[in-house]
Amino acid sequence: MGQQEQVATSLAGAVSEGISASLAPVDAELERRYPGDPGTRQPVHTVYVPGEVFDADTVRSWGDRALAALDEHAPDATTFAKAVGLSDELAEPVYTRVRAKLEREPIEDLRVDFEDGYKGKDEDHDAARAARIIAEAYENGTAAPYMGIRMKCMESPVRDRGIRTLDVFLTGLMEAGGLPEGLVLTLPKVTYTEQVTAMVRLVEEFEKARGLEAGRIGFEIQIETSQSILAADGTANVARMIDAAEGRATGLHYGTFDYSACLGVSAAYQASDHPAADHAKAIMQVAAAGTGVRVSDGSTNVLPVGSTAHVHEAWKLHYGLTRRALARAYYQGWDMHPAHIPTRYAAVFAFYREGFEAAAKRLAAYANQVDGDVMDEPATAKALSGYLLRGLDCGALDIAEVARLTGLTRADLEGFSSPRRAALTASAQ
Repeated sequence: MGQQEQVATSLAGAVSEGISASLAPVDAELERRYPGDPGTRQPVHTVYVPGEVFDADTVRSWGDRALAALDEHAPDATTFAKAVGLSDELAEPVYTRVRAKLEREPIEDLRVDFEDGYKGKDEDHDAARAARIIAEAYENGTAAPYMGIRMKCMESPVRDRGIRTLDVFLTGLMEAGGLPEGLVLTLPKVTYTEQVTAMVRLVEEFEKARGLEAGRIGFEIQIETSQSILAADGTANVARMIDAAEGRATGLHYGTFDYSACLGVSAAYQASDHPAADHAKAIMQVAAAGTGVRVSDGSTNVLPVGSTAHVHEAWKLHYGLTRRALARAYYQGWDMHPAHIPTRYAAVFAFYREGFEAAAKRLAAYANQVDGDVMDEPATAKALSGYLLRGLDCGALDIAEVARLTGLTRADLEGFSSPRRAALTASAQ
């Protein structure tokens, strides 16, 4: 090897060392506040089931009811495609995948609800029963990938009840063998950062009491009040809430109807595409960016039940709202009824299959350093690989077809999707 070319510089090495020393606290703060996406699977939806009706058959029952809705109102791909607005090209592959998904994994994320949807008479009993059923489901392989509870909020009228329910539920899981990897907890109606701090203290104390590793228990923050978006001093309160969670926040979930009502939006106009909803979710998205906290859209309360004409109308609405959310990078939402699940998966599968070939081509060109019609950078390669990974996780794509078009393995995709800002910057130099 030849000698490295010597180039002239004007600054002493001490200058760079001094700047690095001065920015060391900032470097540490960047690592703490913005660790990047965790790289784990994000479910495409969350299903809420009242605590008093949740049972061991809930996941399978929702899948069967969703399939029954298809059998009754869209028994073939053409009918379903016409109902929701799918293209002729995607009709058969999407419909086939939707039915297969409903048979194999009808629910990706289930929350047993002990808040607004709960009408039970014995909350201790229902919380303990939920823990037992969830533990058994993970043991026998019938669980959804993610499962947990939504407790009551930290406001004074229901605080003690919420704390006790969480204790009963988590204790039940520990007694049944431990906390499952897919455990998710949801804290609703958060208004002040102090309520997030209280939740942190609560799970810390449980970890200590049960000898768990510090930081084992995370939780989602449900955004349902105007104060959670804009604090009294005019600052973005949701950003403070993420910080107050001390690394335990896993998601920000938009509550369509509570948030809309809080702003005085009339019931007929309370929807996830209302301008007030777009404003809230945009702030949530910016606040969460880079923190590893994921954002979820809300739901529609228009249920696909009754006549076929009404079911098709409700399906088209739900499909459109889901596609709209995906285009805005809200990759998760809520589903309130089993008949919502077919259109949830149809919209998600169509989203990934429509853009699959173009994304695969661009990522392959980037990986192989081949000139194409788009000049992509490391950050775009990260987005492209993340897109393909999400498609694989939900079942919209198969690894064989991704490998065929990209020449990449899943490990390769994960490598492109994982770099933080510093790595991206270095690779671009």
